[in-house]
Amino acid sequence: MVASRFAGIPPTIFAEMSGLAVRTGSLNLGQGFPDEDGPAAVLEAARQALLDGANQYAPGLGVPALRAAVAAHQHRHYGLDPDPDREVVITTGATEGVAAALLGLVEPGDEVVVLEPYYDSYLAMIQVAGGVRVPVTLRWPDFRLDVDALRAAVTPRTRLILLNSPHNPTGAVLDADELAAVAAVAIEHDLVVVTDEVYEHLVFDAPHVPLATLPGMAERTLTLSSLGKSYSLTGWKIGWATGPARLVEAVVAAKQWLTFTSGAPLQPAAAVALTDVAGFPRQLADSLRIRRDLLCDGLTALGLPTRRPEGTYFALSDVRHLGWDDGLAFCRALPERAGVVAIPAQVFHDDTEAGRHLVRWAFCKRTEVLEEALGRLAGADLAR
Repeated sequence: MVASRFAGIPPTIFAEMSGLAVRTGSLNLGQGFPDEDGPAAVLEAARQALLDGANQYAPGLGVPALRAAVAAHQHRHYGLDPDPDREVVITTGATEGVAAALLGLVEPGDEVVVLEPYYDSYLAMIQVAGGVRVPVTLRWPDFRLDVDALRAAVTPRTRLILLNSPHNPTGAVLDADELAAVAAVAIEHDLVVVTDEVYEHLVFDAPHVPLATLPGMAERTLTLSSLGKSYSLTGWKIGWATGPARLVEAVVAAKQWLTFTSGAPLQPAAAVALTDVAGFPRQLADSLRIRRDLLCDGLTALGLPTRRPEGTYFALSDVRHLGWDDGLAFCRALPERAGVVAIPAQVFHDDTEAGRHLVRWAFCKRTEVLEEALGRLAGADLAR
């Protein structure tokens, strides 16, 4: 029997579609994990940490070397100066960071404004925390923030804004005007903003600007990120939260009862990544840009208009041109028809009609995998 706090939350779509990929032997362009590991020096640092005895509980806040590396990363890239002893906490991936932030900050009945389509853990954890989600929809094909809709979404019950940029699944990167509008709303209504910035370094056509760098926002912004996306180490689940001590304390208040601590031998290696291999994310982004263009051009040529994302490693296509009005039905049929798996975007919406015709593809795969997938799609009957 499942507790009522999880009522109405469907199983994650990634389990269904990845299971379908395994059963059918399909190429998995659904779940966003790379098919190549991150830097060898970081893997070696993890191996050495294991041998050196870093195998017991790490401090609840995270090992000092990694907290210092995260603080230095924030300063080097963005000019932010979090205190590594009071304003940084290491989390078990950004997913735990989101969960702990919501559990630590949201009271039952509080409203949480969130951009949709949203990463599915947002929906689950807002509900588990007793909050009420209030979506603001980014719409095909441009996925720009509707500032009037954002303002209208805020009520006296609003507790915080949960922001994701670079944005999964659309690949949109909020521009200066959009970020300024979010900041203005937050300041006017005295709101906290939790920002999920896990794709911060995977941008192609627009710079990533953390909301915390805008005037008046450092004191009200909790920034989340992780090693997984930027260093192709998604299975490590090493993330972090930075921001004012009072907001970090709220994360710690929840985290201590979730995992208490995170991957002890992986934390020193994560510090090596952020300090000694700091150039890897830029190299990865350059490679992903080439793969993005390969996939987007290939899908469009097959009759699937595809938006070229400014960031992340996901692209959305419109399946209506092939006669499909339901992306979920398309994705469930695709493995048998073409031996390829994608993710239906409608499951990331409250406004399902806004995403019903969209499917998400991951291009964080080797070039030969993407070429094989496009070849399979080209040889299949994709029409409804």
